[in-house]
Amino acid sequence: MNRKYTYVLIVIFVTAILFFAEKYVDQENEHYPEENATSKTDTSSEFHGSYLPESTTGVVVNHNYFTLSYSETHEQAEWVAYELKKSHLSKNDFERPYFIQDREVSSGSADWRNYKNSGYDRGHLVPAGDRRFEYNAYHETFLTSNISPQDREFNGGIWNRLEQKVRYWAGRYDGVYVVTGGILKQGLGSIGDEDVSVPLEFYKIILDISNGKKKAIAFIIPNEKSEKSIYEYMVTIDQVETKTGIDFFPDLPDSEEKRIEATLNIEAWGGR
Repeated sequence: MNRKYTYVLIVIFVTAILFFAEKYVDQENEHYPEENATSKTDTSSEFHGSYLPESTTGVVVNHNYFTLSYSETHEQAEWVAYELKKSHLSKNDFERPYFIQDREVSSGSADWRNYKNSGYDRGHLVPAGDRRFEYNAYHETFLTSNISPQDREFNGGIWNRLEQKVRYWAGRYDGVYVVTGGILKQGLGSIGDEDVSVPLEFYKIILDISNGKKKAIAFIIPNEKSEKSIYEYMVTIDQVETKTGIDFFPDLPDSEEKRIEATLNIEAWGGR
């Protein structure tokens, strides 16, 4: 056989092996955290009731360590909600797992391959760093229902700084409640075969219920690199509701909800 054709066949053969090997590895690693569980604590109920937002999609999934509302239209969560206790703050160094699809989303959450070569990070909504206190809690953050396309310098920059600030507040106020997500709307660009929407902005709401009086702070930050202070992006919850169409604390008494959602007071959070 001509040497040229031999090389061609070898290239085809090696390419086929690599393709099927990748699919095999992906399948082998697509398991749920519970399969390797050493312990399991149900904390989802802690965020139920008065502190859960309204779902505009009707697809609410209660995981063990966070709750989400999934948007099939945009192939990501419109919000995730969880409690970050002071006792949750940990620096355990768990092995980083593979991203896997969320079997609890009836329509199926987007495959992680949508993000490959897209130019966007698989941006956590519930940060893995907020869930280092327990093996399953950490692994649960790698469900693809908990990620959204984020600009790399946004994800590793100002968004990361805000996440660190939330952990600081969790320690200072003995725990906070967090709601976060991308601002999803019609006309967004998308990535991958499943058309995962790329939010132009992300929001985060932090609620503190310590000391018998509730207070909240919120942020809307563009999905791009920024050297500005996080405080340049402070907004009221009312402003987040206007942009997202989500009612964030519908089960609170009306007077309390109006006060919390209309207030913007950085001094109540220790100042800048």
